[in-house]
Amino acid sequence: MKSLKDGLKLHAHAIKSGFTPTIFTCNQLIRLYSKQGLIREAHKLFVEMPERNIFTYNTIISAHLKNQNIEQAQMLFHLTPHKDLVTYNSMLSGYANVNGFEAQAINLFIEMQSVNSHCRIDDFTLTTMLNLAAKLSVLSYGIQLHSFMVKTCNDKDGFSVSSLIDMYSKCGCFNESCKVFDGCSPVLDLVSKNAMVAACCRRGELEMAINLFRKNPDLNDSISWNTLISGFAQNGSVEDSIKLFILMVENGVKLNEHTLASILGACSSLKDLKYGKELHAWILKENMILNPFICSGIVNIYCKCMNMKYAQSVYASIEAENSFAISSMIVGYSSQGKLVEARRLFDSLCEKNSVVWTALFSGYVKYQQCEFVFELLREFIKRESTVTDGLILVNVLNASAIQAASNPGKEIHGYCLRKGVKIDEKLVSAMIDMYSKCGNIMNAKNIFCLYNKRDLVIYNVMISGYAHHGYENEAIQLYEELLQRKFRPDEITFVALLSACRHAGLVEMGENYFLSMEKEYNILPETDHYACMIDLYGRANKLERAVEFLRKIPREMDAVMWGAVLNSCKTNGNLEFLKEAEEKLLRIEGDNGARYVQLANLYAAEEKWEEMGRVRRKMRGKEVKKFAGCSWVYVENSVNIFTSADISHSKSKDIYYMLNCLTAELDDFVVSI
Repeated sequence: MKSLKDGLKLHAHAIKSGFTPTIFTCNQLIRLYSKQGLIREAHKLFVEMPERNIFTYNTIISAHLKNQNIEQAQMLFHLTPHKDLVTYNSMLSGYANVNGFEAQAINLFIEMQSVNSHCRIDDFTLTTMLNLAAKLSVLSYGIQLHSFMVKTCNDKDGFSVSSLIDMYSKCGCFNESCKVFDGCSPVLDLVSKNAMVAACCRRGELEMAINLFRKNPDLNDSISWNTLISGFAQNGSVEDSIKLFILMVENGVKLNEHTLASILGACSSLKDLKYGKELHAWILKENMILNPFICSGIVNIYCKCMNMKYAQSVYASIEAENSFAISSMIVGYSSQGKLVEARRLFDSLCEKNSVVWTALFSGYVKYQQCEFVFELLREFIKRESTVTDGLILVNVLNASAIQAASNPGKEIHGYCLRKGVKIDEKLVSAMIDMYSKCGNIMNAKNIFCLYNKRDLVIYNVMISGYAHHGYENEAIQLYEELLQRKFRPDEITFVALLSACRHAGLVEMGENYFLSMEKEYNILPETDHYACMIDLYGRANKLERAVEFLRKIPREMDAVMWGAVLNSCKTNGNLEFLKEAEEKLLRIEGDNGARYVQLANLYAAEEKWEEMGRVRRKMRGKEVKKFAGCSWVYVENSVNIFTSADISHSKSKDIYYMLNCLTAELDDFVVSI
């Protein structure tokens, strides 16, 4: 039977005529149906068979495994009266390839060693188990298998060698991979060579990988090229991977989806619109754009390059629903703050994966639309029942930190404890940051102390929290602990440290930290570092040193730095330098109403009413406005925002009534005193 049509004709004829097909014919039909994805028809035929043999069971078990129906395959395996090596190997491979069934694979392998001699382990069994050891990164399993292979002389063929190389490489034993490769047959085979090239790329030994690739170049196939292109891209040598792709095309090597997946990923990570357009043009020329996988990859490139116009154009050409392309569009729109469009696409998806949920959460947090974050979380829990993606929880914690709303943050913390959510470094740092910004530094400290696997980000968040809460000594002690644990401080570490020094007035210590940035750690100071130093001098009433420091800054000062200068002038009452700062600041941010208000308030504090009037008139002349300051409070699962004399709130009458009652009570209290 060469086609499904032939098989259906034969099966229909047998049913109509009352003829019972032979076991051989039924086995062929089951195989044919399963290949065409007709698993229910294949299983129905299996059930209706009056007699079955070992090939029948092997065929239907294999069909269910290919359909990812592991439980059904497992049941049939146990019902098989006489199992052979094919039965065991099929089930073993099924267990090994499905997450969550690794323990069953190991138990079945042990069982295979105790059954009759006709089920002895073969090369397929061993390579399956080596792949499982690599998947689990359990080196001890791999070493035991290698020892068994040496004893039984099963360690010389190409597939066995390639599996050993792959296992040692994925278990972090690159030198052992090299020994296995060097000890194989003197005649270089393609399978082992490709495995060794992949191991070199995984290790980051790109020069070794390219040298091996160039050895016996006639042996290379599309897998060899794909491995090298992917390896260079994953190790950050994106432009080299693109050059290799061009060379692959010029050499006439047949491309496949794996090739294009690697090169599309490389162009996406490079975020180079020119490369993206060239690749798009080449795909159009080769008439490969109809492939939905490739088309969605092009959409992803344009989204990463922030060109949503081109991304929308390619997306519109996709006829069938493509979840990957929609996910890319949602990520692209969210990253640019076009959250209405992102939400529209999000709502159009029937099945939503963790990528699109996380993208929308991240977009709302990035543009501080925190109310939508909490709303989206409620929608997520209602739809999915449990939150399994830690990044979603991180985004909700970040939203709580932005709004200083401790209640939703505490709820997420409690949820993690109740549901046994795996707490990783990102989640811990988000919790510490949330508690710190919500004013609960002790809770932040407790979480920090309870988590032992601290990374630099966690240290930075805790140091910053201490600095903002006035715990300067604790911040400095934590920095010393960071150095003792051999962490290398980064730009954020020094912003937190300098902030601690300015709050405590530790001028000399702040200067030492600032100088050590470039001298000891090769970190060039940025805007925030310069602003901290200016503020440090201003708070310590050392404006002359601040001016001297300003003259030495090797870059043009921006609004943040000049804003720090204004604050220093206010502290020191230096009006002469204030005018210079005013001129420079308004040249940069002349359309920012908040700056005019800041300047007017500074002059008013010094009782320079004419100067204050001048700044106010200049502000009116520029027709700029300052956004009204507001306060907010998180009550009943929502954020309530208030401005001065605000009556827009739905419960404003009740609020003002309570405010009047409180004011009256305070007045009575003052009178009684």
